[in-house]
Amino acid sequence: MSTYIAPVRDMRFVLNELAGLEEITGLPGFEETDTELVEAILDEAGKFAAEVIDPINAKGDRQGAVCKDGEVTTSPGYKEAFQLFCETGWHAMPASPEYGGQGLPHLVTMAVSEMWKSASIAFGLCPMLTNGAVEAIAHHGSDALKAKYLPNMVAGVWTGTMNLTEPQAGSDLAAIRSKAVPQADGSYRISGTKIFITWGEHDVAENIIHLVLARLPDAPPGVKGISLFLVPKFLVNDDGSLGARNDLVCASIEHKLGIHASPTAVMSFGEKDGAIGWLIGEANKGLAYMFTMMNHARLNIGMEGLSVSERAYQHALAYARERVQGAPIGDRSGQVKPILHHPDVRRMLMDMKSRTEAMRALSYWVAGHMDLASHHPDAAQQARSQAYVDLLTPVVKGWCTESAVEITSTGIQIHGGVGFVEETGAAQYFRDARITPIYEGTTAIQANDLIGRKLAREKNEAGETGFTARALHAEMAALAAELVADGQLADLGHALATAVQALQEATTWLLQHYDSEPQAAAAGAVAYLKLTGIVVGGWLMARSARIARDHLAAGSSDDFYKAKLSTARYFAQHQLPQAGGLAAAITGGSSSVLELPESLF
Repeated sequence: MSTYIAPVRDMRFVLNELAGLEEITGLPGFEETDTELVEAILDEAGKFAAEVIDPINAKGDRQGAVCKDGEVTTSPGYKEAFQLFCETGWHAMPASPEYGGQGLPHLVTMAVSEMWKSASIAFGLCPMLTNGAVEAIAHHGSDALKAKYLPNMVAGVWTGTMNLTEPQAGSDLAAIRSKAVPQADGSYRISGTKIFITWGEHDVAENIIHLVLARLPDAPPGVKGISLFLVPKFLVNDDGSLGARNDLVCASIEHKLGIHASPTAVMSFGEKDGAIGWLIGEANKGLAYMFTMMNHARLNIGMEGLSVSERAYQHALAYARERVQGAPIGDRSGQVKPILHHPDVRRMLMDMKSRTEAMRALSYWVAGHMDLASHHPDAAQQARSQAYVDLLTPVVKGWCTESAVEITSTGIQIHGGVGFVEETGAAQYFRDARITPIYEGTTAIQANDLIGRKLAREKNEAGETGFTARALHAEMAALAAELVADGQLADLGHALATAVQALQEATTWLLQHYDSEPQAAAAGAVAYLKLTGIVVGGWLMARSARIARDHLAAGSSDDFYKAKLSTARYFAQHQLPQAGGLAAAITGGSSSVLELPESLF
């Protein structure tokens, strides 16, 4: 069993060289953050992830959370690890100082959260959801709700959840039936059943604050009639102390393929008089408010794809360094060598490494633009950055998680037969990764959002659609042209130019057909999401290669830069060529998706 080691060297490279950490720490509101502080944070977070969280990960997989009579006992070590996590200030890091947080840039908190998720996805889900709930309440809740609930949530004394899905509704939130009846004192009585509630019941914190979507008696049908309510497990007295148990209960927890240490609850509200809750914001605007939390979660789920890929890569690499089996092809030395020397094992490891680094580059680059969108003094820059965040959020979520399933599967393949045996630990990463393309919106939901709201329905004052995507494509094409003219990196430039052209052609086709042939466009939506992820990832890897080359040319002897050049070249030669095939599937493959009559399936 390998030990997780945070990839701090690559994290620093992406933060400083690609995502613009120095510029971001100079923005208003981040004056107390500098690169030296970030270095220290990364080092300490890496130690905590390796020494506290990673050791409980495999134990949590073997003995998951247990539910008995509505009470959930978490896996061995998780309660103690979470309490230490909060005591040492990690839980409060992303939140505003107004509520006891540290107010660090998104870019920094995303990098640190990668470590928590690599060490244990199941562990990382709890603070992730709590911080998402904090953001939703901070943006949309009343001053009274903020004052009463946020300090303890930021500290991790109380945790948070989001309650969307119901048994009959699934991803179709228009079909939810949970009810909220107004009371004379301004509260509401909530009743209904919610499913798939991550960390919906547990023993690691003294209270759980549920954010619940429900309908008022006079609400209009569909998503326009959904309101958002704050419903605590224990009612909170005016002095902040805990009062009576609210009328809600964990009916059961799911027995899942993976993330066993994360209790996924079926929550029943209002089995007696109704759970007491409070309206967040205005009535019938709950779905819009919940999207504050959902978009936070979608980016973080994309980070889970990155994190579990990094962990699976480290695990497979450790095995490949140790396992001796067969002589490498063409090796007549007679020396016993580990399987790392076999060409196909090297191919698989390079695939895992290069794709993981591309995901890290994309995720951090988007996180950096989140900071620019919220803190840059220039309104035009804020708008540009927010547009990039909006465009690429579904890509981070969808492409990183779909890639993670393939990368963790490759990790099993490197182990050979023993990878299929649970004791080696490789299978856990695959099982844990498999949920990530599903929750917080499946890949198809992300892809439909990308080609719909983020592409075809985005219009500027001139009526042009997809202008943010086109601007990004132009930026990528410009780099490709520069690299083509660069003698040392011309091969990367040609590969990138060809891939960008494929993305541009697919984008033009979708914009031309989205309104007239919506099903044909939707048939290629997932392919377009993957195409975007590969090309943007390839662009950032090409940027990395040029930066690494420049450092080496300036006299650096750091082998990290040599490795970065090799990894970027592998991505250009093995991943970017997929762009042409994906574009062809988008522009010419919709008919074969849709032509088969239902009776012939």
